[in-house]
Amino acid sequence: MTDLREATLEDSDAIAKVYLTSRKAFVAFAPLAHTDESIYRWVRETLIPSEQVIVAEKNGIIIGMMSLTKDEGIGRIKQLYIHPTSVGHGVGTAMVNLAKSILGSPIQLYTFQKNTGARRFYEKHGFQAIVFDDGSDNEENCPAILYEWK
Repeated sequence: MTDLREATLEDSDAIAKVYLTSRKAFVAFAPLAHTDESIYRWVRETLIPSEQVIVAEKNGIIIGMMSLTKDEGIGRIKQLYIHPTSVGHGVGTAMVNLAKSILGSPIQLYTFQKNTGARRFYEKHGFQAIVFDDGSDNEENCPAILYEWK
């Protein structure tokens, strides 16, 4: 059984660990623009205080994280990472469904063009590609796709 709940500052190290582990496993083609230490600090000092962060927990262990924002009527999934050992077990689906219920329509998110697993996942959940870019606007300089769900 996986539980979804709001993150607390006490979750920051576990969130950073899921983020880094997932990012390195599934997005190895996109170089990390920051050190691991700076990611831990960013989660603790910026992400949790400034965005709505949801964690997925199984048996008391954080296995997924998602951050949400809403600006000018547009909801955004800013981060969504699942620990590699938990992918394919419905955790991401539960998180996207929660995002839809919290944010309503429309919701936008970015993923890298080379991240074919994420692309299949979002398209399966009704997101449509609306913009393809050359990567010049992201820190990794990797071509990305803006997806939207309505």
